[in-house]
Amino acid sequence: MRIGVDLGGSKIEAAAFDGRAELARRRIATPAGDYRATVGAVAALVEALENQLGRRGSVGVGTPGAESALTGRIKNANSTCLIGQPLQRDLQALLQRPVRLANDANCFALSEAVDGAGTGAEVVFGVILGTGVGGGIVVRGQVLAGANSIAGEWGHNPLPAPDAGELPPPPCYCGRAGCIETWLSGPALARDHAATAGETLTPELIATRAAAGDAACEATLARYEARLAKALATVINVVDPDVIVLGGGLSNLDRLYTNVPRLWAPHVFSDDIATRLAKHAHGDSSGVRGAAWLWPETTS
Repeated sequence: MRIGVDLGGSKIEAAAFDGRAELARRRIATPAGDYRATVGAVAALVEALENQLGRRGSVGVGTPGAESALTGRIKNANSTCLIGQPLQRDLQALLQRPVRLANDANCFALSEAVDGAGTGAEVVFGVILGTGVGGGIVVRGQVLAGANSIAGEWGHNPLPAPDAGELPPPPCYCGRAGCIETWLSGPALARDHAATAGETLTPELIATRAAAGDAACEATLARYEARLAKALATVINVVDPDVIVLGGGLSNLDRLYTNVPRLWAPHVFSDDIATRLAKHAHGDSSGVRGAAWLWPETTS
C-alpha cells in the first residue's frame, strides 16, 4: 500500500492506494503558521488511514518548496513556517519509517504524466496556478529534481517582456520583485482586477462576470492570458515539453486552453509549435497521487 500526502497552505490531504486504486482519503485544514502542529497533523492523517485500513504503507509527501541539498531543510516554500525546518527528519521520527518528499508541483506533474493528461508524453511540464505558482518536470516517467532541487520553478523567474502597465514590478514574498507568481497566482489575478477596475472580486467571480459580458472582467482575463502565454513560451523555449498540464484553481478556466496557445506563438522560437496545453485529468487528486507514486508500486 502506498500513501500520498498533499501538504498545502490551506489543507492537508492524504490518500491510500493499492496499485492505482484509491482505498481511502482524508482531508483536514492546515494549522496555519504552526510548523509543529503541521508535522503532527500529517502524521495523524497517515496513522488514521492505516488504522482504518488495517495496513501499513509507504509514505510520500508533496510539499510547497523543496529540500535543500546542503542542509536537508525546506527552502522556497510559500508556507513560510516550513522554511528552514527538517521536515523529512521530523516526519520520519514520528512515523518510524522512511518518508519521501517532493515539491508539490513535481507530484502533480508525476501524477499527470503517469496516467493523466500527459500519459505517453516523453516530457511533461506540470503547472500549478493557485495560491502560488509552481512547476514540475517529468522526463520519461521520472521527476527531474535538478542539481539545486529547483527544476521547474518557473514561478520565481521574472515575468518576461513586461509592458508599461507591468512596471514597476510588484514585490514577491521570496524577496525579489516581478516574479511570475506575483502576476499569475489566484490572489495576483484578484489584485490586478482591483487595481484596474477598482473592485475586489474572487477569480471565480471575475470569470463568471467575463462570461456574462462584463468588459472590465474580460479585460482582466485577457491580461492574465497574455501574461501566462509569455511565461509559458519561455518554458517551451528552454524545456520544449510535449505537453504542459495546468492544475490549481485557475486551471479550471476553460478559455485558457484555446487562448493561451494562440497568444504564445509570437514568443516561441520555432516555426511550428507541437507542445500541447492540457487541463489536468485528476484535478485535486493529482497531488496525493503523485506523492504516493514517489515510491515504487511493489513497496508494501
